[in-house]
Amino acid sequence: MRPEEIKPDTSLCTILGYNAQTGYMRRYFNKILKRNSINATAIALNIKDEHFDFTMTSVGQSKVDRMMIENEFQGKALQYCDNFDECAQREQRVEFIEVVDKKVHGHCLEDEAKALFEKPEFIDEQTLFVAKMMLLANRWYDAKIDVDEIPLLIEN
Repeated sequence: MRPEEIKPDTSLCTILGYNAQTGYMRRYFNKILKRNSINATAIALNIKDEHFDFTMTSVGQSKVDRMMIENEFQGKALQYCDNFDECAQREQRVEFIEVVDKKVHGHCLEDEAKALFEKPEFIDEQTLFVAKMMLLANRWYDAKIDVDEIPLLIEN
C-alpha cells in the first residue's frame, strides 16, 4: 500500500527495525494483506540502537497496539514486555508485541509456524518466515492462512 492509498479507515500496525521500511517483514506482511483484499498496512519505524530503549519503554503509553519487531531487536525486546508467551521465553526473543491496557505482551510464532507443516524440519527459513507473516496477518486482520501460497508470495 502506497502512502496516498492510506485512508482514515485503513487499519495500521507498526514494524520496528533498522531498515523496517525496506525489510522482508513489511514486504511479505503487506503482500499477504493485499492478496486478501484487507484494508490495512504495516507502517515502518526505522530506528537505531540508541532509540530502542526509549521506543520500547514508551510503547505501552502510545497509540501503537500492534508491533512487529525485526530480527535485530527481537532478543532485546523481551525485557520490555510485561509478559510473554512460552515460545518467546524458550527462544529468548519477541517477534511481535500487542499492547492491551498499557501492558506490553510479547509473542513468538516459531511453534505455530512449524505446526503448519507436516515436516517442519525440511522447511527453509524464508518459507517459515512467510508462514509467520501469514499467522500474524490472520491474528490481526483475519487473513487466510494457505501455506500453498507461500512460494507465490516469495516469487513475486
